[in-house]
Amino acid sequence: MEANPEIYEKKLVVKEEHLDKQRHVNNVQYVQWVQDVAEEHWEARASSEQKTKVIWVVIRHEINYKKEAFLGDEISLQTYVGKTTHVTSIRYVIIKNPETGKLLAEAKTTWCLLNADSKRPVKISEELKKVFQQ
Repeated sequence: MEANPEIYEKKLVVKEEHLDKQRHVNNVQYVQWVQDVAEEHWEARASSEQKTKVIWVVIRHEINYKKEAFLGDEISLQTYVGKTTHVTSIRYVIIKNPETGKLLAEAKTTWCLLNADSKRPVKISEELKKVFQQ
């Protein structure tokens, strides 16, 4: 039986510093949020020992922008880990306006697990996979 991925959620409000010249959330900001929510999920779920032994690095971002977000909008970021290979995992992030239900952006990011000391790829153990499961 396959375990279900845990969905981690973060909410925030669009601030002035998130905006671009067109006065909507800058595309680069979405990428930052994708990375931030992934890191928060890891920090919230991993043990102290896991956090000292391994680190995650991004090796690929794919992001689809759907709708604009504006100053004062509430944003919901939901993330979960999907497919895991030997040393990589695919993380999904869904960015929505929870008030309207509108999808603002969706991302698929490939992360690689590294040994914290050597900075070399290390196998994702079954124990580590369980960190992101319900």
